Amino acid sequence: MSLINERQDFSSIADLFLLHGSMQSPAFLDGRLCAGLALQDLPADAWLEQVCLSLGVDVPRDEDSAERFLAWRRQTLDALAAAELDFEPLLPDELFSLAERAQGLKEWTQGFLEVVEDAGDAPRRGWSSALREALEDLEGLAGMEADLDDSSENENDLFALTEHARLAAMLLYTEQHPGMPRVEKDEDDIRH
Repeated sequence: MSLINERQDFSSIADLFLLHGSMQSPAFLDGRLCAGLALQDLPADAWLEQVCLSLGVDVPRDEDSAERFLAWRRQTLDALAAAELDFEPLLPDELFSLAERAQGLKEWTQGFLEVVEDAGDAPRRGWSSALREALEDLEGLAGMEADLDDSSENENDLFALTEHARLAAMLLYTEQHPGMPRVEKDEDDIRH
């Protein structure tokens, strides 16, 4: 099975960044990706251009790299649109320290909010109060202190903050794409 068909996780994308000479965390770009897919249906070519710009390269180094960047986009879009509501932000996992995981969440939130802010006021007019409140909460998260000590209390707090960011992204996507994900079955679906 090729790498392209495998789930793209934080470490695999970070390794791909390294292949392109970048030490940056993919979390920031993943936040931008999630908000971009929710607000503008970020096309694949625009996403590839955004990744290359961020990595400081003109084009991906090879076809496999390009396919993996596009697989990351497809995976994120599929998760945001899925009826299972199992979207997860691309963040450092348990192999990383709590401080590194908190920094990843902070960077993801900053990227996400940057795209939301760039969208201007037009999309905001139809947003629910729940979405506006969730995004305001994310603004506080973007400024959080990420230098956390490893403790079960901090672990639980980080989990709750991550869950809040996850839900805010799904809420933004569902409000911008009414009927997607289709959580409930239509009568037509039942008959077919």
